[in-house]
Parts: sequence; C-alpha cells; structure tokens
Amino acid sequence: MTRLLIVTADDLGLTVGVNEAVRRAHVDGVVTATSLLAVGRAFDDAAAMLRDLPTLEVGAHLAIVGEDPPLLSAREIPTLVDSGGSFPLSYRTVVARGLAGLIDPDDVRRELGAQLERVRGVGVPVTHLDTHQHTHLWPAVACVVADLAVTAGVPAVRLPRSHRHGPLGLGVSLLSAGTGRTLRRAGRVSPDDYAGLDEAGALDAARFGRTLDAVRRRAAPSVEINAHPSVPGDPDLDRFAWSYRWADELAMLTDPAVRRRIESAGYRLGGFADLVPTSGGTT
Repeated sequence: MTRLLIVTADDLGLTVGVNEAVRRAHVDGVVTATSLLAVGRAFDDAAAMLRDLPTLEVGAHLAIVGEDPPLLSAREIPTLVDSGGSFPLSYRTVVARGLAGLIDPDDVRRELGAQLERVRGVGVPVTHLDTHQHTHLWPAVACVVADLAVTAGVPAVRLPRSHRHGPLGLGVSLLSAGTGRTLRRAGRVSPDDYAGLDEAGALDAARFGRTLDAVRRRAAPSVEINAHPSVPGDPDLDRFAWSYRWADELAMLTDPAVRRRIESAGYRLGGFADLVPTSGGTT
C-alpha cells in the first residue's frame, strides 16, 4: 500500500536565503509544502516567490516566540511581550508563563489572527496552520489555533509529536495528545504521524533515512516530516543561536537519492490538501 508523505519546509519568510532554499527544495527536491512566517523580515520576498510557485502548498507559521517582532503593539498584546514589545525567544517561556496563568488567550487570538490574515493576503490558498517552535502544543494556544482554522476555513493543522524517551519526549507526547483532541473537536485534520521536532536542525541525508525508516515501521497512512533549509552561508541567519545545519538540510532535500529512498519505502509525495480531497484550502 502506498502511503502519503508530506515534506514541509518551515520558516519561509525568515530570510531571503531561507526563501531561496525552500524554492530549490520544491523545484529540485522533495518539499511539497511550506509554512510562511508572517513576522519574518523576508515576508514580502517570500510572498512574491509563492505567487510564482502554484504547486507549492502554503501554510501559516504562526508565532508568539522568536527574534522577529509581533505584528501588533505591546499595548494590544501585553501578555505576549516584554516591556520592549518583543516576543520571548523560546517556547520554554511560553510554557512557564502559561503555567503561571500569565498568558491571555485573547492576546494570542489577536496576534495570531493578524498573522493569519497577513498570510492569507498573499492571495494563494492556505492549506494548513502550524506554529513557530510548536507552541500550539500548549493547550491555550491550541484552542486559539483550532478556532482560527475553523473561522478561516483552513482544514489542516500540524500535530507535532516526539518519539524520544525521557521527560522531554513524555511531556511532548502528553501535550500532543491534548492538542490532537482539540483539533479533532474542531473538525480539523492532521497527518497520522509526524517527525521533525526531534530532528530539528539536524535533518541531513543520514538522519532523514533513519527517520523515514522509523515512520515506515509505525506504518501510518499519512506522515508529515518538516525541515529547516537555507542556502549555504546565509548571513542573515547569524542572529539566530539555534545551531541549525540549514545548508545540510537543503542538500538532503535536493538529493536525488532521498527521492528514490522515499519511493522505495512505499510513499508518494503530496500535501495537506490530500488529507481532505474535497477541500483545497482557502485564500
């Protein structure tokens, strides 16, 4: 039986180099979908590129963390930003503030709603939603993302998972189960399996092969694997202390041997629209 594999490139709009890598990974490689960061510095460049790539599926990469500023002012979203109006750099701060009851879901809804509208304003179909650093694993954020997807008519939302052993893997698994229930109640769909969180920033050809072998053993009908490519030597990534191997991921995504390995494993490449054949998303 042939199974569906969605290969997503995250962080479109982060830098011009990321945008170019996503383009190459789609045109010359195995990427079938991307997620556009509305707060990214290279958003306009990404938007122009997407209009020329109608075969690349587009989602909204919604952010309440990271180095780039929010769309709304600190006065409009006070529980999401510091005194300077900046997002926290890490999801860990979101978890800590969420546990303390310091995040107002209405602030999340205002900011993420503005971001989604900016992505929809590009004028291409939006097939899915996900979040920067997977913050919709947190229950309050998951509820907002599900509501936004329903309101905008976006049928699919990423469901991140971890397959690690230990406290971090267990924590992600518990949160993922809750997010899955939230999405199902909202009538949203997600691939049956997922990889990319555990492998973030290190998905070279060898790691991709091991990941593909693992998802094949789990035998889910549909799988998403997300990657983070950029061009070699992208100077605009120097401001990020992520230690990601961006260029290695681009090399993997455009390696003909990777495509052959996907096919020999019994997968066909597709997109989120394939999860809901009667709905192709919304603009």
